[in-house]
Amino acid sequence: MEHPSKGTPKKVNTVTELTERVAKAKSMIVVEYQGVKHKQFEELRKTLRKTNAEFVVTKNRLFKRALGDKSKLLESLLEQPTATLFTYGDEVAPLKDLMKFFKTVGFGKAKGGLLGTTVLSDTDVTRLSTLPTRELLLGSLVRQLNAPIQSLHYGLQWNLNKLVWAINSIKNSKSEALNSK
Repeated sequence: MEHPSKGTPKKVNTVTELTERVAKAKSMIVVEYQGVKHKQFEELRKTLRKTNAEFVVTKNRLFKRALGDKSKLLESLLEQPTATLFTYGDEVAPLKDLMKFFKTVGFGKAKGGLLGTTVLSDTDVTRLSTLPTRELLLGSLVRQLNAPIQSLHYGLQWNLNKLVWAINSIKNSKSEALNSK
């Protein structure tokens, strides 16, 4: 592989920026974007910024250089013109936005990607995009963890309530007995 400094300054700068994105990204999703207009890309980029993600169109050759050792993992995906979704926070929320965007405009599809060091196929990416958001999953986990504690609480509360009712019943029956004398 050629050293990145042997190209034009613009290409060297592009490879450097991509290398920084690759190092910072939690996941990278490679997509086919043909048919999407520039204005639509700008809308998508604006939406993705809100979820701490970037959508970048690059030359495959420069992207392979930026990937370094990871390029072998994604090589089969970098055949046709591609763009890459870099996620830096939640991996699923930007992916949902991307897939929703492709469905809306009627163009584009996910080819695959990397989630950490795990290689994802196009079906894996689609499956990930249908997951609930991180907040919903965490909420569900908290509810499931809380359920046994709540059951214990209700069980103990029920026994205390039965004791209070029994004592009240005894008190009422004794007060009735005293009142009837």
